[in-house]
Amino acid sequence: MKITPAPLQKLDRVDRRMVGLLQKDGRMPIVNIAKELGISETTARGRLKRLISEEIIKVVAVSNPIRLGFEIVGNIKLSIDLKKRSSILEALKNIEALNYVALTTGGNDIDIEFIAGSLAEFKTLIFEKVSQIDGVNSVETSLIVELIKNTWDYGTAWDE
Repeated sequence: MKITPAPLQKLDRVDRRMVGLLQKDGRMPIVNIAKELGISETTARGRLKRLISEEIIKVVAVSNPIRLGFEIVGNIKLSIDLKKRSSILEALKNIEALNYVALTTGGNDIDIEFIAGSLAEFKTLIFEKVSQIDGVNSVETSLIVELIKNTWDYGTAWDE
């Protein structure tokens, strides 16, 4: 069963400001968020719960995988048989080493970010997992040698 996401609705000013605060500091206590926004703690907690449940935000620790000891971090671009798109995307979602999978336009059909602990893991990922998925026509990889910028505080499209 395919789940269709709810139509995108513009966030109000309080929601946008809450998102901005959490993009800068995902550990900010709810009491501080409420105070900063001029709303009650109960209201802030309810809004945060809704933003999370509607998959507008996900509160996580953004890390630098290179500094965490992963030897290989990179990007994979796939060209696929678009008639097999759904099954390919489902297979990719189930590969643990892939932390980002997106359907794209342009020269490739799918853009992926991955993390591997070693050259052997990278080899297994590419040659035994990704390239073996039925419908994958070509696999192009690029490796990250240095992470220059890793920020996530870009606000919302409706910021004033």
